[in-house]
Amino acid sequence: MDRAQKAEVIGGLNTEFSKAGVVVVARYQGMTVADMMKLRSQMRAVGASFKVSKNRLARRATEGTMAKPIEGLLKGPTGIAFSDDPIAAPKVAVDYAKTNAKFVILGGVVGTTFIDADGVKALASLPSLNELRATIAGMLLQPATKIARILQAPGGQIARVISAHAKKSEAA
Repeated sequence: MDRAQKAEVIGGLNTEFSKAGVVVVARYQGMTVADMMKLRSQMRAVGASFKVSKNRLARRATEGTMAKPIEGLLKGPTGIAFSDDPIAAPKVAVDYAKTNAKFVILGGVVGTTFIDADGVKALASLPSLNELRATIAGMLLQPATKIARILQAPGGQIARVISAHAKKSEAA
């Protein structure tokens, strides 16, 4: 790799680190190409990405970004997962690590906060941004349906009372 290619790789990683909401570092030693392709496709499905780069270049790319704390994790065969949604990449990484013992999560960064492997697992257990939006929308709609039900109740009660009086008068 010549200097221009290295500079291009560093620039691309630096851009990824700058715009990512979360960065997860994992060791992938012993994984097959098919395993890596499966992981990458799962990441793409949720809007995340997984990249393998030379550790020295990745460490240089962290300069001036929120991913600076992960420098210590970049040793040996490591891959880096990125996503804008702080839950997407950790969720896929943790799920994949459960099914593939060769994929080991080392840690990551959310915002400027370093998190260890347990922190990544805790982050993965949280609901995604879309799930949170759906929950909030449901909460906002609940009061409106309750109000409609309450407003309909008196009318229904009056109709039942009138119906009962009508049946009583017919029977008499």
